[in-house]
Amino acid sequence: MKKTIITVVGKDTVGIIARVCTYLAENKINILDISQTIVQGYFNMMMIVDMCRTEKHFGDIADELDKLGEEIGVIIKCQKEEIFDKMHRI
Repeated sequence: MKKTIITVVGKDTVGIIARVCTYLAENKINILDISQTIVQGYFNMMMIVDMCRTEKHFGDIADELDKLGEEIGVIIKCQKEEIFDKMHRI
């Protein structure tokens, strides 16, 4: 399993989850866990996904999600689980 952390942050609008999840499904990326909140009109979502079935390279996925974020007015970031864990150690 190749776990990746995807974060989505920005002003809340209709369809953010739908657009991101559609992209993931089209690229055979399985959502393992998802959490989202809206605080005073700002959207925040964190997903843990499994990328073992996708045929694309991690860098291509990260770039495409970045472009998708620009299209829908949010910031989308991808991090490999091991990098995320090392960055967020106490």
